[in-house]
Amino acid sequence: MKMLIAAATAVAAVSVLPAHAMDAAAAKALATKSACMACHAVDRKLVGPAFKDVAAKHKGQADAPEKVAARIKSGGSGLYGPVPMPPQPGLKDDELRLLAAWVLAGAPDK
Repeated sequence: MKMLIAAATAVAAVSVLPAHAMDAAAAKALATKSACMACHAVDRKLVGPAFKDVAAKHKGQADAPEKVAARIKSGGSGLYGPVPMPPQPGLKDDELRLLAAWVLAGAPDK
């Protein structure tokens, strides 16, 4: 029985890795398609803050995914300076959650 549980756990762990990589790739593609990358970079400030800076600012906040998704949808200014971020009202809730999770993870490639 222990062998069966161990095997099932190993299969489950390995099957999660490709899905995570696909999510990061999908998030990066969505960020590019939605023009996020015109103002943001992963590790340096452009017009807006680096994604890694956003992740650091929200680290340890349980409500960070919801806050970041709402900010992406509504846009705004003042958190990182005076330049406004345009809203993304056309993004679906699952796309907003994907982008928020990706940004909060430091915008990984994989």
